[in-house]
Amino acid sequence: MLDESSRSRRVIIFAVAVAALGYFVDIYDLVLFAILRVPSLKSLGVVGDEAVSQGAMLLNAQLIGMVLGGVAWGVLGDKRGRLNVLFGSIVVYSLANLLNAFVTNVPQYAVLRFIAGFGLAGELGAGITLVSELLDTKRRGIGTTIVATVGLSGAVAAGVVGGKLVAWDPDTGWRVAYAIGGAMGLVLLALRVGVLESGLFSNVKAVDVLRGDVRMLIWPPERLARFLLVILVGMPIWFAGGILFVFSSDIGAALGLDPAPTGGATIVWAYIGVVVGDLCSGLLSQLVRRRRAVIALFLLMYAVAMFLLLTYGGASLTTYYALMCLLGATTGYWVLFVTVASEQFGTNLRATVTTSAPNFVRGSATIVVWIWLLLTRDAKFAIPGATLGLGLACIAIGFIALAFLRETFYRDLDYLER
Repeated sequence: MLDESSRSRRVIIFAVAVAALGYFVDIYDLVLFAILRVPSLKSLGVVGDEAVSQGAMLLNAQLIGMVLGGVAWGVLGDKRGRLNVLFGSIVVYSLANLLNAFVTNVPQYAVLRFIAGFGLAGELGAGITLVSELLDTKRRGIGTTIVATVGLSGAVAAGVVGGKLVAWDPDTGWRVAYAIGGAMGLVLLALRVGVLESGLFSNVKAVDVLRGDVRMLIWPPERLARFLLVILVGMPIWFAGGILFVFSSDIGAALGLDPAPTGGATIVWAYIGVVVGDLCSGLLSQLVRRRRAVIALFLLMYAVAMFLLLTYGGASLTTYYALMCLLGATTGYWVLFVTVASEQFGTNLRATVTTSAPNFVRGSATIVVWIWLLLTRDAKFAIPGATLGLGLACIAIGFIALAFLRETFYRDLDYLER
């Protein structure tokens, strides 16, 4: 028979593997729209300037769904358990993506992107919370790094699969890509049967304490400030995800590239960088035993990479994709952001924060995209200059928030918010 330590290790390894694969499917479905935006809208009869505005509307529908879903799934994770969220969220977004393959007009598309976003909101937070609570203090960052690195490679898969299918048949390839994402999620459900619930959560259920109460994020003010700081630290990452990646074709064309960069190629190269960046930031954090210092380093490199992309990216497509890969790597502190979110709050509020914070970060792209469209519509400002200015402002906000956030590398997660 296996001794207790061997059994425990196998339980933890299996949980990390399932969380990582779940996040892989999550990211595949999440970024697929960035690749399929132009061909799918063209197939539905939407072209030209209308494709940009309609594409932004669909992206916002998905992001609003993620914000609302982040709160709903997070509360459920603290009230009913981390595993309920892992199961429930994947059912919702998998079915929504399957149905995306059959839309016939933009309103249907928007409703299903909202539902898909709502479902996608639960996966990462529940997985990170579960892994963080299963691992000890010194190994916690390794577990979350594995989850994020494997998961984010789903974006590369989405870029390759989506790009190939669209090239194969622009009218129907995008539908097949959505169907594949939905099917992968449903297949993954079978693996989740063997995952065990977090011991910390099981212990908290026996304590007379509020769990997953959103009002606890609002009061006292110190707790609200802590929550807002976490969100603002991650916000610059989704400036890249919401604008630089999604509207890459428009930005590349404004830089003088002809032909313009394609969404599929941009996602592949950018997320190759993101995967490398997340792996490096996670391991570097383990090496120096600090999270804040590594995040600060990546924010600084992010600013430099953005300047290079928007200044020299028009030299050639090769240069553009290479700089996009570099920029993706500098946004690779996402793993540290979600780990810090899980470490900042007690067990009775941890899932609520860890699930909602990433989705508030993603949702912030709604505001940023609106500002970007306002600046660039009707050529009020040149797209490269407006994009650089707005991006640097987001990074500055992230730096300021980071300065006030406390270091939590060594923090024991067995505590409560009272």
